[in-house]
Amino acid sequence: MQTLPNPVALSKLKQLINWLGRPYDYLDECTEKYGEMFTMHLFGFEPLVFLSNPQAIKEIFAADAKQFEAGKSQGILKPLVGDNSLLVLDGERHRRDRKLLMPPFHGAKVKAYADTICEITQEIASSWQPGSELLASEVMPEITLEVILQTVFGLREGDRYGQIKSLLVRLLDLTGSPLSASMIFFRWFQQDWGSWSPWGKLVRLKRQVYDLLQAEIDDRRAQFADAGENLAGDDVLSLLLLARDEDGQPMADIELKDELMTMLMAGHETSATALTWAMYWIHKLPDVKAKLMAELESAGEQADAMAIASLPYLTAVVSETLRIYPIAPIAAPRISTEEVTINGHTFPPNTYLAPAIYSVHHRPDLYPDSKAFKPERFLEKQFSAAEFIAFGGGSRRCIGYALAKLEINLVLATLLTQHSFELANDEPVTPRRRGVVLATSNGVPLTLLD
Repeated sequence: MQTLPNPVALSKLKQLINWLGRPYDYLDECTEKYGEMFTMHLFGFEPLVFLSNPQAIKEIFAADAKQFEAGKSQGILKPLVGDNSLLVLDGERHRRDRKLLMPPFHGAKVKAYADTICEITQEIASSWQPGSELLASEVMPEITLEVILQTVFGLREGDRYGQIKSLLVRLLDLTGSPLSASMIFFRWFQQDWGSWSPWGKLVRLKRQVYDLLQAEIDDRRAQFADAGENLAGDDVLSLLLLARDEDGQPMADIELKDELMTMLMAGHETSATALTWAMYWIHKLPDVKAKLMAELESAGEQADAMAIASLPYLTAVVSETLRIYPIAPIAAPRISTEEVTINGHTFPPNTYLAPAIYSVHHRPDLYPDSKAFKPERFLEKQFSAAEFIAFGGGSRRCIGYALAKLEINLVLATLLTQHSFELANDEPVTPRRRGVVLATSNGVPLTLLD
């Protein structure tokens, strides 16, 4: 039996504690000791081979889909996103669903969301009082949730909108707590002991959300039947209701609901966390803020949203934010279905290979002085799809990455041009696990100056 490379010399329990409690520091320590390929044995999970060599990652991302599965490695997410989520699918089913889901997230469809993002940001920020202290980790999710409700779910007002929003806030609070990280990673915590238990609350909240989504799907289908496809809106749900696969078949209702929940879970807190980090770095580093404000001012008040979203320094600031502390430490692990050779190293079938996003982003040969926040890196060099992997890669690349980048750029630009902020204190901010993602340790308190 082939042995996996460079096993980490700690007990499985200690490895798991480090992975859950301090993943980025732990990855730094393992990389320093073992290099760009090593194996973690996490208690209760299959061994994971971590890879941070760009050539190895390029080969994994470009490999024939038959050589790897990835959905199986995301199985811990099934209780949250369902059995029909793109995240947990493999093979032909994954290819079919990804093809159906792609169009609403690219090209002209994404551009149609730009003004909506700006309007949502302006409306929410207009209620903030000058002189007040805001917690970025609380106000950014308000914006990103509203963006998803309008652009993805197609909900803007009414009783159902209010009910779904209220339930989603409660569900997201529950799944983002430290306890929920345990519930997600450890199956034995997934016990429904009634509505008072954490898992019981999650199950009931999700059921209520699905019931409301089903009612929305039924109403939307009835409207399309009465008025024809001309009634269809630009929101993702409307577009998916009209989508057909190669056999002319629509997505089933449960598929739609699972994918909508996936978009919420994958696109809400991730964007909010990136915005929180960006506000921290911009206001911590005066030179960065000065350059960014000068670029935004030079664009002029009449610039359209897409022109603003494409500003080079703004884009570089966002890329550097996603580089230095990526929202997730690894991309979706690939599981070899046969013996595979990656960058000269042969792995047996059923090996879990994890492209290490954080470790790639801190390679000194790619990103010198990697712990420093330097947006200029992205102006001076164009990094390959295996060197900057904040959104994963290959057939498992985040399907909503274009919308996420547009949203983060436009929310930042809107806030910074219409309001002035400063950090409320000098407390150092470090990454801290929040469920399956890595967020900020203190939420980034900001003082609104005007």
